[in-house]
Amino acid sequence: MTEPSFSIPTIRLKPKSNARAIRHGAPWVYDNELVTDRRTKSLAPGSLARLEDAERNFLALVAVNPNSRIFARVLDHSETAEVDQDWFAARIVTALAHRETLFDAPFYRLIHAESDGLPGVVVDRFGDTCVVQPNAAWADVLIAPLAAALREVTGVSTVVMNGTGRARGLEGLEEKTEILSGKVEGPLPVPMNGATYMADLLGGQKTGLFYDQRPNHAFAQRLVAGKRVLDIFSHVGGFALASLAGGASSALSVDSSAPALDLAEQGAAAMGKSDTFSTRRGDAFDVLTALAEEGETFDVVICDPPAFAPNKSSLEKGLRAYERVARLAAPLVREGGYLGLCSCSHAADLDRFRGACNRGIGRGVGHLGRSAQLIHTGFAGADHPLMPQLAESGYLKALFYRIVA
Repeated sequence: MTEPSFSIPTIRLKPKSNARAIRHGAPWVYDNELVTDRRTKSLAPGSLARLEDAERNFLALVAVNPNSRIFARVLDHSETAEVDQDWFAARIVTALAHRETLFDAPFYRLIHAESDGLPGVVVDRFGDTCVVQPNAAWADVLIAPLAAALREVTGVSTVVMNGTGRARGLEGLEEKTEILSGKVEGPLPVPMNGATYMADLLGGQKTGLFYDQRPNHAFAQRLVAGKRVLDIFSHVGGFALASLAGGASSALSVDSSAPALDLAEQGAAAMGKSDTFSTRRGDAFDVLTALAEEGETFDVVICDPPAFAPNKSSLEKGLRAYERVARLAAPLVREGGYLGLCSCSHAADLDRFRGACNRGIGRGVGHLGRSAQLIHTGFAGADHPLMPQLAESGYLKALFYRIVA
């Protein structure tokens, strides 16, 4: 059989690879699922290719990266698709319609990677600014038409590329942050759940702010009126500022990053809440231990750590860390108070995370004659849609407990 002539190369699944999964929406093809030779291994990272099954039937237009375990990412199931500004714009239009249905102000996650048809691409919107995280090689290569499409569809004037983070390292990409259009003049105020957060779009973590916790912040606000709140791993104010907006009598933010705590203080000042807001810099585990030794207790304690289990190889170590957080935090909750425990580790599924938290709480307060009621399980907001064929897109879990006698 003579192979057809196309302007882009062809890659092919091995005979026993699951072509049906690709047809049914699976977005990734791993390197061990493909027939690889010198030709395929020499493809430029970020280049496009035709993906065929073992019988040479077309499956999808894909972006390839021989430097990544995820060798191919599905972009389109049309054999005639052209990945240009118009192609990007069509996907952004679809994503924007959903966000404009959800929110009355342009502050949200606009593109949630594979779930919005742009694999490896995250875009958060901050009013007139979009921050793009191109966490896959193809998005680096095509950043210009992507940025142009963002401006065309949303009308924003400023587009920032934040090319930092662990995901880019897995793709073999360098870290770089640059303003692609417009300008950024210092931290940007972001309204969310009645609070004001200050987002550093150039030097902050990820895109500068975490929108995914919005519904969990809102739930916490129902628990905090007139109460004293402790927010561990608070980043730029997280649950603490949301709690103050919800009527908390005071909130203490703990984080290891001085710049993040400075931004939290700016947010509290913008809300007129500086007198009821305080910060404490240090390692979270050390501070939790010190607060217990100081005899401190709080009505509400919420812990929102970084991903302790970012992959399967770190799962057991990560679960022990989540258990330790719960063990140290639970005794700081007054009887009848509330404990919130969060995980953004996709490798730690809900059952494993909940098990670790339950064990930690038991070890933390069982000897005090207390127990816990699990009252609420939260996830990321609807601007972070979950792709049914990709469990990794549903990474965030938030468990809220009531500590009782």
